Amino acid sequence: MTLSKLDKAAQDAGIAVDFTNANGERVRISDDTKRALLAVMNTPEGKAPPLPPVLVFTPRRPRQCCPQGKGEFSWQFETERGKTYSGTLQAGEAFALPPRLAQGYHRLTLRQGRQQWHSRIIIAPRRCYLSEPLAQGDKRWGALVQLYTLRSDRNWGIGDFGDLAQMLEQVAAHGGDFVGLNPLHALYPAQPEHASPYSPTSRRWLNMLYIDINQVAAFAQSDEAQRWWKRAKTRKDVQAARATDDVDYRAVAELKITALRLAWQQYQPEQAFLQFVAEGGDHLRYQAAFDGILAERSAQQEKAWGWASWPETWRNAHQPEVQEWCSQHEDEIQFWCWLQWLAQQQFAACWQRSQQLGMTVGLYRDLAVGVAQHSAETWQDAQLYKLGASVGAPPDRLGPLGQNWALPPLDPHEMRARGYQPFIDLLRANMRDCGALRIDHVMALLRLWWIPYGETADKGAYVSYPVDDLMAILALESQRHRCMVIGEDLGIVPPIIVRMMRSHGIFSWKVLFFEQERDGRYRQPSAYPRQSIASASTHDLPTLSGFWQAEDLALGEKLGMYRDSVLRSLQQQRTAQKQALLDALQQAGAMPARSRQPALKQPLTPALNVAMHRYLARTESALLGLQPEDWLGMTMPVNVPGTVDEYPNWRRKLCVSLEEMFADKSVKQVLKAVNDGRKAR
Repeated sequence: MTLSKLDKAAQDAGIAVDFTNANGERVRISDDTKRALLAVMNTPEGKAPPLPPVLVFTPRRPRQCCPQGKGEFSWQFETERGKTYSGTLQAGEAFALPPRLAQGYHRLTLRQGRQQWHSRIIIAPRRCYLSEPLAQGDKRWGALVQLYTLRSDRNWGIGDFGDLAQMLEQVAAHGGDFVGLNPLHALYPAQPEHASPYSPTSRRWLNMLYIDINQVAAFAQSDEAQRWWKRAKTRKDVQAARATDDVDYRAVAELKITALRLAWQQYQPEQAFLQFVAEGGDHLRYQAAFDGILAERSAQQEKAWGWASWPETWRNAHQPEVQEWCSQHEDEIQFWCWLQWLAQQQFAACWQRSQQLGMTVGLYRDLAVGVAQHSAETWQDAQLYKLGASVGAPPDRLGPLGQNWALPPLDPHEMRARGYQPFIDLLRANMRDCGALRIDHVMALLRLWWIPYGETADKGAYVSYPVDDLMAILALESQRHRCMVIGEDLGIVPPIIVRMMRSHGIFSWKVLFFEQERDGRYRQPSAYPRQSIASASTHDLPTLSGFWQAEDLALGEKLGMYRDSVLRSLQQQRTAQKQALLDALQQAGAMPARSRQPALKQPLTPALNVAMHRYLARTESALLGLQPEDWLGMTMPVNVPGTVDEYPNWRRKLCVSLEEMFADKSVKQVLKAVNDGRKAR
């Protein structure tokens, strides 16, 4: 069938003209959607250069290229380490790259007359990094922690990097190997109620609310800061923030920023900080400027979120008005840079502590799929992020209009034009100081559902990304940082992603609730693939106790999320799932087979909780991640997808402090069963 001119343009730009929906039906994308998305993209125009801006080579790909055009070119090849080669070549002829090139980033320059063209040459490994113990068959476990949920006798109302160090010590003492974290990305300290770690202002910098003030030397050394700290009101405010069941982000932010501003007045910049600022360059400077301007404007207009409410001449970091503000507020910019440095120093100390404790993975970080619409990232780089669109998911049975995540997509054409440097910078920022990186919605490496701005999600289309190149770069940075990669591959996953993850050494995610056969039976522990991380649940799903008691369904009903018929169907499904899980536990020997009480009448006793954890511990997955909420029998989730104001997402704390949790007899029984199960062969 001959394609229309519009369809041809869409396909050339990577826009799929149709897709298979949740019912297995082919659905055509409307012409209006194609036009809207084409108008948003930076598609290449004009005459193509002799070579593309970037070429990526993996071990299976011949290391040669074929410059287009006419006549003779002179060429120069410079390796990452500075060694150069040169010569001449004819257009249209295969050109072999210099031999024995090391993995890394090199540069090929072609010249013809007064013209010259540059192409980045990337030599990548086949697979991502895997530590030797895991490669030899060891099985490790760790805690999956939303850092803000941690309570302690010393934090200021939110889990912090001091708590993280304590968590690492306790997990290691009980036989664990890592602590997995929610995204630590920078949020909005001047507007702290915007608390979702998956809608950050930047994915390259850290959330300063995680700074442990107790570790800031300038705070302890400042007489004024100490006078403030010793006031009865200050101590009372900190105690009140610590005592809440949900994080009071406004109170925490006001306390911490006040303390840090007082400390900043005492601080004398040291060489390590100055070097950090120099290495951060313009990206860090604009991040700090954004935080400073947002703080200034929020004081005038508290509810005006992001840069969209600023005057038009302030809505881009490169505008003259912004540059003038920066020149007049150098101390303010340095203050926000200092907070990033403090956060980075404290997180790095946690990583070092994990290594001192002998942990193999130690810490793993979480990379969100995007940034918020009116964030610091979009403010300073509008070419890279397409504000005329947002990403989400197409319609399915539970969401007939699909999902709109309000995250602007990265433009794949702009990424390629820049030699994938934005992607490389992103990986480097998130692979530092950790042993593993979880990539949220790993399918984004292959495709994303783009929705024209202002439209509902059913008006979107899939846009493809250069998955082969991105996977290769991921493997290269993984090896360089000695950081393994975990892909969040839950839901409907295209077979190509499954194959590519397996071949590139990327761990898949196996959640107990989803590991069922078509007949409803739960897969036995021996069926879990080695190249995976297993878990009972995730931050978007009910806790083990919430699942068993159907508290998530009761909460959904309370929030008005279900029609009666849907709720009855889900309740019937849950009853069957509980019985199937109970049968699986008995079949695996995780609990006595003599316990024949039907699941409907079986409460989630401490013994049953231990049995579930024992079952998970025996899975063949090389990694096992467990939530403290499940050790403690908590029922309320940290997040209810599809809600904003209806539920306090990303706020609920653990029910006890760290000190109390690891002293709890039931928790100790769970962790002993896990430790024993992981060691069993």
